[in-house]
Amino acid sequence: MSKVIGRVLGMADSQPLDFWVAVPVDEFVQLDDVVVVHRRLNDESDVATYGIIDMLVARHEGARLETDVFLSEKGVLPLGLTIKAHVTVTRVEPEIFVPPLPGDPVYQATGADREQALFFDSMKKRFLLGLSRDKQIVYGNFEFLDGSRGAHVNISGISGVATKTTYATFLLYGVFQSKDLLGAEKANTHALIFNVKGEDLLFLDSPNNSIKPEAREQYERLGLPIAPFASVGLFAPVRRDEEKLIPETGSRSKGVTAYCWTVEEFCEQRLLRFLFTEADQETSRLSALVNRVESRLTSDEEAMKCEDFDQLYALTEAKLDTWAGNEASGTQTSFLRRLEAAGRRVGHLVRGRVEDPERHRIGWKQKQLTVIDIHNLHDTAKRFVIGVMLRRMMEEKEASGSAKPLVFVVLDELNKYAPREGWSPIKDVILDIAERGRSLGVVLIGAEQTASQIESRVVANSSFRVVGRLDTAESQHAEYGFLPGPSRARAGILKPGTVIVSQPEIPIPLLVQFPFPAWATRPSEALQAAAADPFAKF
Repeated sequence: MSKVIGRVLGMADSQPLDFWVAVPVDEFVQLDDVVVVHRRLNDESDVATYGIIDMLVARHEGARLETDVFLSEKGVLPLGLTIKAHVTVTRVEPEIFVPPLPGDPVYQATGADREQALFFDSMKKRFLLGLSRDKQIVYGNFEFLDGSRGAHVNISGISGVATKTTYATFLLYGVFQSKDLLGAEKANTHALIFNVKGEDLLFLDSPNNSIKPEAREQYERLGLPIAPFASVGLFAPVRRDEEKLIPETGSRSKGVTAYCWTVEEFCEQRLLRFLFTEADQETSRLSALVNRVESRLTSDEEAMKCEDFDQLYALTEAKLDTWAGNEASGTQTSFLRRLEAAGRRVGHLVRGRVEDPERHRIGWKQKQLTVIDIHNLHDTAKRFVIGVMLRRMMEEKEASGSAKPLVFVVLDELNKYAPREGWSPIKDVILDIAERGRSLGVVLIGAEQTASQIESRVVANSSFRVVGRLDTAESQHAEYGFLPGPSRARAGILKPGTVIVSQPEIPIPLLVQFPFPAWATRPSEALQAAAADPFAKF
């Protein structure tokens, strides 16, 4: 039986969608607690009103002056201490919207009551979002993630504090570890993660030896094993100025495949456009010229025989007058200038002679989770790799003719690749995923520091909105309109490991805590893990 935590307050308006609760001073109540109150109608039917505490107020009763608190402390002035809690209604069963009556007992919702309050009982397929403050599991409706009724996750927060990528990988871990969510397609479900910062994601296949007891308890409550990802493919760009194709990594080199593209692939697959990925206006003639040159490269035998990007550039420069048609000389000059600059930054990824091209191609279907490292690349090269891989993945999914199995794409720094203003080929691909990916079984888990600076359609198509620690000024933008006032204030003080999650079925966002990664997030953790097991090398 759920315990009584207070009674509906009679000194404040009680409404069908929100009300106040008088809480005894000796009763422990905190923000995010789930409650239920029952009202008996004249026809003897019962209306259950469920809600979440989103505000708590404590005050002295009977005080008139600010200094009365000191008199009360000395015992000179007798004052009463009161606590009241504000409840925002999440669900009413049956849907008869009447206010709870003053004096009605308010219960802490547990068990089936909590399931109803948060709509968990109506979720046919649910996945782990994390734990509530009272250490109860918080679920998300998988039908709003797998494309059945919606898709995509958007995560916002301050860099380094909001742990956006950590939460994205935790969501994937929970989905991959579930026995029921993916069914027969589990083995064929894949995820692509672009590693944009440091080498943290290059150790997802290594256990974390620094995990603390409280994190172990959280994993136990969630029903998850404490282990790294089981099937991980690691890819890093080929090292610059090296004929031998070796990966450009620092502390992690074993098990990492160096990736690049051949000149022939560059021409045939029309990859030139992804060298011009800085957002331009759609009316720019430069994009038209890029299309013209791309079309010529696909059928030019000389281009296919170029031994490196420099030769390809020289050939393009020599033939541009013929290929450009009636494009203005200024447009041609701008094209060559930007192509030359892109060559300095991306040229080492396009090779003329590759002994075994297939070996150095990013095979995102070889493992369940594929990490593509781009953190050491120039921004132009980062955009090139992301654009090429996302377009290729979308084309392959479209050619398969089925939305199953799912493909998850984790991409941080969305504000760089899908900015609000201008157009670029990579932005076009990301928009295609956001708007059409649901029907193709492609789920975007995107992250950024500022949702106000990315393309609004990317955010609008995300069923799940997640915020970690937010800058106070950023939280005031319209993109965070789904956060009630108290939640916006709390977003400014969230600690790492805590996020606020909004999902379609629950009318108010929920505070969620998630455990420290069970996989290594830095070289030191991976080395410690290996040292802890002297037989690991065998």
